[in-house]
Amino acid sequence: MPRTVTPAPWEELVTSALLGTDRRPAEGGGGPGGLLDAAALHTVQRRAGLLPASAAARPEPAPADPRPPLPPAARHRLAQLLADRSAPGGSGGRRGTAPDLTELIPQWLATANLHGYRAPAALLPPLLDAARSRTDLRPQALAFAGPRGLWLAGLNPEWKFALRGSSGGSLLPDVTEPEAVGRLWEEGLFAERVALLGAVRAHDPAEALALLATTWTTERAEDRLMFLDSLRTGLSGVDETFLEQALSDRSRNVRSTAAELLSALPESAFAERMAGRAMSCVSPDLHGDEASVAVEAPHECDASMERDGVVAVPPSGRGERSWWLGQLVESTPLATWSARFGGRAAQEIVGQPVADGWAEELHAAWCRAAVRQRDPEWARALLGAPSVPPSNGPGTASLAERSKLLAILPAAERAEWVADFIAAHGLSEAFQLLGVCPTPWAEPLGRSVVDALDIARDAGSYPWSFSGVMGLAERCLNPAEADRLAVLTTTPDEPEDASPGANGYWSEAFQRLVSTLRLRSAMDLELIPG
Repeated sequence: MPRTVTPAPWEELVTSALLGTDRRPAEGGGGPGGLLDAAALHTVQRRAGLLPASAAARPEPAPADPRPPLPPAARHRLAQLLADRSAPGGSGGRRGTAPDLTELIPQWLATANLHGYRAPAALLPPLLDAARSRTDLRPQALAFAGPRGLWLAGLNPEWKFALRGSSGGSLLPDVTEPEAVGRLWEEGLFAERVALLGAVRAHDPAEALALLATTWTTERAEDRLMFLDSLRTGLSGVDETFLEQALSDRSRNVRSTAAELLSALPESAFAERMAGRAMSCVSPDLHGDEASVAVEAPHECDASMERDGVVAVPPSGRGERSWWLGQLVESTPLATWSARFGGRAAQEIVGQPVADGWAEELHAAWCRAAVRQRDPEWARALLGAPSVPPSNGPGTASLAERSKLLAILPAAERAEWVADFIAAHGLSEAFQLLGVCPTPWAEPLGRSVVDALDIARDAGSYPWSFSGVMGLAERCLNPAEADRLAVLTTTPDEPEDASPGANGYWSEAFQRLVSTLRLRSAMDLELIPG
């Protein structure tokens, strides 16, 4: 009868291998050779004794996606874009003349979704991988992936973001069926509940508020904040009562958001209260020959102000009184100021001098109010003429705040303002402003950007200083401009004071720009239904 050999436990073999057989001999001795023999015996026995696992239940079949398939050329292009995304990156030096395919994925997805195509099944995995690594791709990628993308995401934990962060492709119940709505509201994923609230709100705002009220007190603070934030869409007087109650919420962020939303309702009782406080602080100065603005900032933040969302403790480096003043003014309906200043228009009010050094704080608060209330008249007044340097403008020198003001203006006016700004001041301060302009850029804006780049090259500037703007131009210029820009791809003689080799870099950058525009044009043609 053969002898039964019982090998040492695997953990002991690992310990002997780590410490060395001199310090921890394996069971049975034999030094390193004996250790390997014991490991081989253990491995064979484990494999010989392995039992097949029970078959798991098959997943439900993927849902149907009735959207039309991609044209063959567009499908091939998508595979190329997604494959390039996972290719090894460069050294971080010169980019060369080839287009950056990764940066074209957002535009490709937007155009494909505009035409209503469905994603090829074989490309869903790399598409979800791309969306996992780039949050900016997720909305368009998940819309393109559709119901099959969500079905596939449910089978891979690495793609769970799709289930958590989007309701695209999931079927919402009929909003006129209370039982189905209530069941999803009680049991659904957070993203599904947000989508459901939006659908019910589009159908009946009052009903959406009633649905939200059923679980409001039991929701987590971060969820209450997100639900409240979703009320921005379709905000109206119907929401006032609910938002007034939210002013007493135990979460400071929820209270602040409720106050912000109420301030966007000029007829609300909240807006009236804040206007009364602001009027006591800001008034026309009737003394002297020239009209001016007098400011007397609050001396305290009382309990009623805190209840209305005014944060009492300022950030580090900010004075209390200026901090309180800014919050009152930004929450006051802008129409109030015209009556306060004798019927003057926004441009006249903003143009008046402000006493005692309060101009910067007051104008910054008016900027925030204009953005919050989406008021184009005040946005124009606070932006001022594009030819005026930001530091001397009527509103704020902050380009971030100016970008927000620009976003309120109609698209054509926005592009024209930025084009004139670039013509007057160049590109060094225009990057953030370009980011809010609709794409593809209108012809005056596109021409202004290219002319400024050409001027920078002729001046011998460092080309890498404009790499961000050049990258924007590759994605945002009208592709029809490619042939006109081809003349810029040559390498002219360098000025004596230019950076060595700068014109070579500029030539490469313009070649890449032209190549990218032509590629974008080809991509658009490939997505046109046959």
